[in-house]
Amino acid sequence: MKKKVSLPEINNTVPVFKKNRNFFRNLFAFSGPGSLVAVGYMDPGNWITSIQGGALYEYLLISVIFVSSIIAMFLQVLCIKLGIVTGMDLAQATNFLVKNKKINLCLWIIAELSIIATETAEIIGSTIALSLLFKIPIIFGTIITILDVLLLLELTKFGIRKIEAIVFTLIFTVFLIFCYEVFLANPDMKKIFLSLLPNKKILYSYSNGNDSSFFISLGIIGATIMPHNLYLHSSIVQSRRYIRENEKDIKESIKYAIFDSNIQLSFSLIINCLLLILGASLFFGKSPETVGKIFKIYYSLQNKNTIGEIASSTLSNLFAIALLISGQSASITGALSGQIVMEGFLNFRISIWKRKMITRFFAIIPVLFCIFFYGNNNDKIEKLLIYTQIFLSIALPVSIIPLLYITSSKKIMKNFVNKKYQIFFGFLIAFILIILNIRLILEIFFS
Repeated sequence: MKKKVSLPEINNTVPVFKKNRNFFRNLFAFSGPGSLVAVGYMDPGNWITSIQGGALYEYLLISVIFVSSIIAMFLQVLCIKLGIVTGMDLAQATNFLVKNKKINLCLWIIAELSIIATETAEIIGSTIALSLLFKIPIIFGTIITILDVLLLLELTKFGIRKIEAIVFTLIFTVFLIFCYEVFLANPDMKKIFLSLLPNKKILYSYSNGNDSSFFISLGIIGATIMPHNLYLHSSIVQSRRYIRENEKDIKESIKYAIFDSNIQLSFSLIINCLLLILGASLFFGKSPETVGKIFKIYYSLQNKNTIGEIASSTLSNLFAIALLISGQSASITGALSGQIVMEGFLNFRISIWKRKMITRFFAIIPVLFCIFFYGNNNDKIEKLLIYTQIFLSIALPVSIIPLLYITSSKKIMKNFVNKKYQIFFGFLIAFILIILNIRLILEIFFS
């Protein structure tokens, strides 16, 4: 079964189990991969879909974030099992199973396009943040983001454990910023809790004259359940030096890895809900021209005529800093994901900084095209951000179906094969996503 190790620079580098060590010390040793996955669930793509969802539909779409996050947790558990049990990542396992070069090439292209779409969202988020904080024109901010390749080069020298710690610190910083801003916004807690239950208005394309709730919902799904994270998690979970002597040891490893994943993804769930709540509390019911846009939210946060006495430059600058942190921290994992899919599907490897430059080159093209045709039109730039998330939602089943098939195979997973309810739930998710995506495509072409 076993092929080349996934990401050999980090594979099997972090020791975990020691005798007579308590639960929390073991959990600490396993903690880390979840943060690299979680940061992808709170990238700039999540910002625009969550904030716009709140600004246009108040708390209606909180249930979409909640359900999407539960689905994401479920899928990441399957990735954990795949990585620990087989010693392969999702791309390697798919390649091993399919054995057809043309199909693997197609799967690789779709995976690469997903990573490029994610990277485009991160470029836009970082560019907007630089523009807001330092008044840098969008075109120059876009070019400056190329320099984060140098940041990645420096981080790779630290080792995976330190990278995990840095990313978790960044996530926690963003979490604190939005807790503070939402606290000041004083949201309606009763409405928030009631909105955890899905509402039929979401599926009926309920619209207030702007993007339909259905359109935004699919954007949230694409931003919350990231295709590249399925490849990433199945690889980086193997950074731990597992004991695989018997089933009990493997079960213990899976248990701690799941704890790590669910704890970290809970942070991203809360952050995405906070973003939507902030958009709803401050901007719902306002003029459509002034809500749901990152630039306008930044300036509104310092405008007392818009949000009242809580407005200040501190609030708006904290918002922009959090956006920059989000874009840069999510960018770290994009290069790793690209390396994983290239090695897994094509058995081809290049240095990680070259890999990052190639992805960044293709990701920057849509942004430059947008600037070329529309100039410094902030609304068009942010619209491009939403479309990247819609594409991720459309591409998602292509990653989910192989993951479900492989982890449901007794031959591959042995006694760790998916339970019947997991198989049913997983394929139900894939089926619903496919139906929703077909509906979205028809809506785009015929509306």
